[in-house]
Amino acid sequence: MSANAVKLTDAGEAERLSQRVLSAWNVQDVDEVLSCYTEDCVYLDPNTRGPVLGHEALRRYLGKLFERWKMHWSLREFFPFADGSGGGAFLWHAQLTPAAGGKTAEIDGMDLVVLRGELLARNEVYFDRVGLFGG
Repeated sequence: MSANAVKLTDAGEAERLSQRVLSAWNVQDVDEVLSCYTEDCVYLDPNTRGPVLGHEALRRYLGKLFERWKMHWSLREFFPFADGSGGGAFLWHAQLTPAAGGKTAEIDGMDLVVLRGELLARNEVYFDRVGLFGG
C-alpha cells in the first residue's frame, strides 16, 4: 500500500470518503464529482456500454446522466479489501427519478472502488436495471 493511501479499514476514513463522494453525486455537479476521481480514472456502470476512461470522457457521460436523472444516493454498508490496498465494496441505496418527471425508482446496488490516495481510480457500479423500468 502506498504511503498516501486511505486506510479504509478505519471506519471513520471509509465513512468520510464515502460521504464526500456521495455528496458530490447527490448535488449532481460534474466538476465536484470529477474532483473525487483520478485524471486517468476508469468508470463503468450498467448504462455505459463499456469503460469510460479519464476525466473528459467521464465529464461527457455525467453531463448526459445528470440531464436525464435526479438522483439521491445513501451508503448502506462498506466492505474494505482485506489486504488494505485502498478500496472495497460500497453497498448503496439510490432514489432515481427521471428529470422529465415520472415515478422514482428505489434501487440497491454496489460500487467496487479502487483508490489512489483519496481519489477513485476505478469505479465499477453494479445494479439491476430492471428497477429503472418499474420491474
